[in-house]
Amino acid sequence: MSAVAITAPGRVELTRIPIPGPRPDEVLIRPSYVGLCGTDLELLHGKASYLQDGRAQFPLVFGHEWCGQVVAVGEDVKGIAVGNRVVGQTMVPCGLCRMCQRGQRQHCERLVEVGLYGLQGAAAEYIRMPMRSLTVLPDALSDLSAAFIEPAVTVVGGFDKAGCGLEDEVAVVGTGTIGLLAVQLASRMARSVDAIGIDEAGLKLAAACGARRTLRPDQARNGSYSLVIEASGSSRAFMRSIELAETGGRVAVVGVANDPVAGFAPGELVLRGIDLLGIRHGLDYYDRTIQLFVDGVLDAKPLIAGVLPPEQAERAFEMLEHGRSGPPKVLLNFNNDRRTS
Repeated sequence: MSAVAITAPGRVELTRIPIPGPRPDEVLIRPSYVGLCGTDLELLHGKASYLQDGRAQFPLVFGHEWCGQVVAVGEDVKGIAVGNRVVGQTMVPCGLCRMCQRGQRQHCERLVEVGLYGLQGAAAEYIRMPMRSLTVLPDALSDLSAAFIEPAVTVVGGFDKAGCGLEDEVAVVGTGTIGLLAVQLASRMARSVDAIGIDEAGLKLAAACGARRTLRPDQARNGSYSLVIEASGSSRAFMRSIELAETGGRVAVVGVANDPVAGFAPGELVLRGIDLLGIRHGLDYYDRTIQLFVDGVLDAKPLIAGVLPPEQAERAFEMLEHGRSGPPKVLLNFNNDRRTS
């Protein structure tokens, strides 16, 4: 079958790999849309932690944000049938280790992640997935929207962990896909939400997504927010998020900042009573997130910069890094006859 693989740092190529047959508890799926994100860019540049620590290696078939249609099922599969439209979970836990047994599957000691390390990604004609790592999609949800479920579950899980409520005044730092989805959700859950960022086009989108105000980092007042969502993945933004939180407030860190944070004084968390929450995905939030898209609380359409065929994967990565003007998400379309609206 055809697949799109990162074969070396900076190189994306169409390649041929074997079609994986489903084992008894697995499902074979034909992907429809595959979203690209910053993690995929890190893989392309050879800078992802998965490559540096040896969990992943080239060639790598990427694609962890995706949806598709079932074409074959193993003999032990229940609840999923040929023809079903499904979305796949990125994290595939073992189900047996102590973390899984504690109900913390996202911290599985033998975790593998689709398109990142351990499992083939969805940028191919077919992908094989465990039955337990799929969620069947309702007819009311389009394939394009379904391709946003994977990033959105992290937002939904983060808001749940942070206990966001109607009394909260929220700041979302960052105007990428995660940040804009967080603005959409906060505009429906909290008293107010301000978007804070450095990209003018992103700030305009945040206003359209429900932000009360859009601010540059130096325009936001310290200590003004009961809940801050750090969605940029910048070390500087991490520090700014802590400054923005009010005494007794919460900071939910969704963005992954790999650079050390200069000037961070842990005592500030203690003396100001700030709860600092690390949000590692939202593995248990797929059903709830799907319903939020069906109900119109979350909306994928304003976030789409472009949809390209697999043959233009290199161009898609260029758009993701340099060629966008506003909307943050670029997708690959692996099946033109899927519903898109």
